[in-house]
Amino acid sequence: MLSPLDFLSDLTNPLLSFLPKALLVALVCSVVAGVIGSHVVLRGMAFIGDAVAHSVFPGLAVAFLMQGSLLLGGSIAGLTTAILVAVVSQNRRLKEDSVIGILFVGAFALGIVIISRAPGYSGSLQQFLFGSITGITDDDIVMVCVAGALVLALEWAVHKELVTVGLDRETARASDLPVFALDLLLYVLVTMTVVISVQVIGNVLVLALLVTPAATARLLTDRLGQMMVLAPVIGGFSALVGLYLSWSIDLPAGGTIVLVATAVFLACWLVAPRGLLALRLDCTAPHHRHARVADDTHRAHLEVGLHVTDPQ
Repeated sequence: MLSPLDFLSDLTNPLLSFLPKALLVALVCSVVAGVIGSHVVLRGMAFIGDAVAHSVFPGLAVAFLMQGSLLLGGSIAGLTTAILVAVVSQNRRLKEDSVIGILFVGAFALGIVIISRAPGYSGSLQQFLFGSITGITDDDIVMVCVAGALVLALEWAVHKELVTVGLDRETARASDLPVFALDLLLYVLVTMTVVISVQVIGNVLVLALLVTPAATARLLTDRLGQMMVLAPVIGGFSALVGLYLSWSIDLPAGGTIVLVATAVFLACWLVAPRGLLALRLDCTAPHHRHARVADDTHRAHLEVGLHVTDPQ
């Protein structure tokens, strides 16, 4: 196994130019996914994130066959499927989760059929499903950085509005916020985040990059601002350590990054203020539990956007 110094030496080796490219893209995707994933976790919409990850697949497959923009193809497919869900869900005899399950999985199946038309499709399919971080090109770096900057800029522009809708939709409507438009924008941001992250860890595991660091940060703080700082840091740490272990032990990069992120989550779950050990202590100290409930109630009345509370 390589030492960290040997890994650093490989990063600066001109003969291994793909390695720093892979690390750069992984870090950019981790930052973007950490910020957008905070909204996903805040709203409790991890299932939607998984569905979007599946829905972009046919667009990615078409763009791959036509040698076009993966970002454009994936975004069109994801948004088209999201609009179909919104329309079909108007039928009161169908629950939204059922519609999501049918349409998004159907879109994923369509992507598999489309990519199967490509010569040597098995390799292409594996690249889409599990990622190919070491095959990143200069064009990929530009696309990821530009798209990532756009996602972060859009989130910053409507941050408070997205938080308001995520915490209390009725309050948002009473404040005359365009709730449907903000929901659609969040779908766009999630879709773009998924598309730029696919090459890092693949379509199957992309949900982990979107949700796991944000969920870990949620265990550590109630403040959304701190959460949106911690989540990218946790994601970036997972990407760095995961790529190091992958390169050192010859493991799949995407899967290793996700395993590191999962290990960090489990460690925080044990020792965090809301983790397993804290819950065990609460069981043996009722007055501490009552004090925390009172503190949570106080936080719930503070200004929207400063603290995270459970969505209504």
